[in-house]
Amino acid sequence: MATNKKRIYSGGTRQRQAQDTRLRIVTATEELLAGVGYEAMTIDAIANRAEVSSQTVYAVFRSKAGILAELLDKNAFDSDYQTLTREALEHDNPPERLRFAARIARHIYEAQAKTIDLVQGAAVLAPELAELIQEREQMRFTRQTRMIDFVAKSGALKPDLDRAMVHDILWTLTSRDVYRMLVVSRGWSPQRYEDWLGDVLVEHLLTKAKATQADSKRRHRLERAP
Repeated sequence: MATNKKRIYSGGTRQRQAQDTRLRIVTATEELLAGVGYEAMTIDAIANRAEVSSQTVYAVFRSKAGILAELLDKNAFDSDYQTLTREALEHDNPPERLRFAARIARHIYEAQAKTIDLVQGAAVLAPELAELIQEREQMRFTRQTRMIDFVAKSGALKPDLDRAMVHDILWTLTSRDVYRMLVVSRGWSPQRYEDWLGDVLVEHLLTKAKATQADSKRRHRLERAP
């Protein structure tokens, strides 16, 4: 019994140490990225700042792009993202689900904005960064499958739109490029972006009856709000 307890304790300790090492590497990367930029942010520099060996950095993440992927996910898919996702799944109303898609997109891009801005220009020079961004876009497309399945089964889609077209439209309108053009380039507030995106998704993807009903309920909630 004592031996088993010791093994469990040792295993838990190793796991905490591994998590601590991982976090230190990601934190060091974030600090170096902001301080010296992507090109000067070498594996050796990351290792020195995180107080680990370069071999450890390679063993945990394989490359700088691997660390950046962890950094982007850490910032975007946090507890707030999990809460928004749970709240979205609680609604069986297609318009509300689409408005949550807009809210979730806003949260992700606001959370990732600093890191993306720092690496965006380097993507031209670093193929692994361009590949990382492409992989994240494919993951985003895949994650939206549940939303598409729900809306399609609800019967709320406009009759002239097939499932594949709806998925393409949702993926495009909720893209980082649209967020960047409106919020960063044109100076929209994140709230204005979220409201606009929600309205566009509901209006262009759902039948008029569903969209009108959802807008009426939304206005009623706003009128009752303090």
